Amino acid sequence: MRKQKTKSELNIQGIISVSRKGTGYIKVIDREEDIEVDSRHLNTALNGDMVEAILHPFQIDAKRQTGEVLKIISRAKGGFAGVLERENGIFFLKPDDPKMYTDILIPQKRLGGVKVGQKVFGEIVSWNDPRKAPEGKIVRILGRPGENEAEMQAIVLERGFAPEIKTEAQKEAQSLKRAGITPRDYNLRRDFRQIPTLTIDPEDAKDFDDAISIREIGAGEWEVGVHIADVSHYVKWESALDREARERGTSVYLVDRTIPMLPEILSNDLCSLLPGVDRLCLSAVFILDKEAKVKKEWFGKTVINSQKRFTYREAEKAIKESVYPWHKELAALNRLAKKLTAERFREGAISLDQAEVKFVLAPDGAPIKVVKKERGDSNKLIEEFMLLANKKVAETISAKIKASPERGAFVYRVHDAPNPEKMENLAFFLRSLGYKIALKNGVIENSEINKILESLEGKSEKDTIHRVIVQSMAKAVYSTHNIGHYGLAFKHYTHFTSPIRRYPDIIAHRILTDYCQGKKIASDKLREYEIAARISSEQERRAADAERASVKLKYAEYMAKRLGQKFKGVISGITEWGIYVEEAETKCEGLVRIRDMRDDYYIFNEKRLELSGEKKHRKYRLGDQVTIKVKAVDLAQKTIDYILI
Repeated sequence: MRKQKTKSELNIQGIISVSRKGTGYIKVIDREEDIEVDSRHLNTALNGDMVEAILHPFQIDAKRQTGEVLKIISRAKGGFAGVLERENGIFFLKPDDPKMYTDILIPQKRLGGVKVGQKVFGEIVSWNDPRKAPEGKIVRILGRPGENEAEMQAIVLERGFAPEIKTEAQKEAQSLKRAGITPRDYNLRRDFRQIPTLTIDPEDAKDFDDAISIREIGAGEWEVGVHIADVSHYVKWESALDREARERGTSVYLVDRTIPMLPEILSNDLCSLLPGVDRLCLSAVFILDKEAKVKKEWFGKTVINSQKRFTYREAEKAIKESVYPWHKELAALNRLAKKLTAERFREGAISLDQAEVKFVLAPDGAPIKVVKKERGDSNKLIEEFMLLANKKVAETISAKIKASPERGAFVYRVHDAPNPEKMENLAFFLRSLGYKIALKNGVIENSEINKILESLEGKSEKDTIHRVIVQSMAKAVYSTHNIGHYGLAFKHYTHFTSPIRRYPDIIAHRILTDYCQGKKIASDKLREYEIAARISSEQERRAADAERASVKLKYAEYMAKRLGQKFKGVISGITEWGIYVEEAETKCEGLVRIRDMRDDYYIFNEKRLELSGEKKHRKYRLGDQVTIKVKAVDLAQKTIDYILI
């Protein structure tokens, strides 16, 4: 007999996800399965809201525990982009968000001059009765639907990022720029201006927050300096700039623009490590032997003057060909980086690099072509030395905290071990592809995952299988509680190397500076750091979502001009409603719907991630190569429909 639950046991709290059909699923800590909420019982809850709900009496024949929302604890967002429409004299905002299951009524007094058919951004003002639509107001007119500027602004605003930096922060930045670097700023800084120093960045980069210096000091040893823009020198705690950066958490990188965390007068100028000018830095300096073992390390404030700004392509040539200037320095850095990489993988790091693409755009933002981003030794050497700096900063501060716990806390970049259930599913999937997989302590050993990824090199299914492996992993986040970084196989790790575009790096700089100066960190800062870490983790997620949305928009625009054309593709996802296919060259992903697969009746096998025909026994699996034709494109929903040929 099932024990009757108490009232406190029946009430639960969690984040609700709402499907396109309007069904909610509440994720609750310590519960394996989500709580299902029928659309009639959402009680105005929207996707991503924190809610309190009550459980329904459990039905023995039910597939899932159900419940209903009692109240909204906090809203994930109150603003929505969409098109203003009018029906029977009533104005309403029709949201773009497919998970927003209701329109928003807009009283005439709150239209703000918008015209029917325009793309707008609106906010919910009141919504007390779930039987009625919410009431809202128009906050911003974005333009015509489908216009690049209107669509990109909609993507940014939908994720909670303001396109413009606040006026107060802009004024503060202008004041800092006018003051420039003063003679006093050079005091107590180690001078690296005469040491060979360079930056390596993409061709279109506008901000340079890291530079590397290198010099041979004899006996096969090298001094390598990782110099990071000293943003915390300018962005002081609780200043207008600090409040702006903390609220944003990160810069946002869309296909055609960057929404910076800091005013461009800082990010692209005063804090940017431009060539030929003095710049203030916080640096991690290492003495490395020929095997890239760290013999000595030093952390502190510096001043540098970068002598060369390399693009990745230029650096690649200089590494390989001795006729190029800086060949000796770059070749040495490359040799050391490869040693560091090999050591990481020996320690259990996982190779999680994924193929990326870049759009070539017309002046109006229309995609002309899609090209794959090349990753050479120049990319990898920069990443390797950034990893080294991040790791060593975290190790140093952790050691100081352990020696004197009263000295405070730190903000780590942490990555938890995979969920055993997800690992079991991954193992089942990989076995179904013919791989011999064994679980050890509930996980697939990292070395086994790396072997699989290496065996896929050059194969069409590599990116798809790689994506499945990544999806089985936990997400890295910021936290004051260190649990290590599983994917990198580091016991201590932080983000220290990009303070121009990430707020946790600014915190790391402040704490490192205080420790280097022998200052104690106030214990009451722990809560402030943890709040900042949580905000930054959430903003990072939203920024990544915005970037994906901008890519999906450009993919849709690209394929909209290729209706009826045939392409080679690779199956990248399989669901009960159809097959997702990635076009082989551009990576444009679209859906082949089950209803368009008319040659048979197909059954979905969730465990094996495959569709199999009931009569002809034709099977479709992840990584299979197929030929597709572009059937339809929905620019509003940013979706592409393919059919199989």
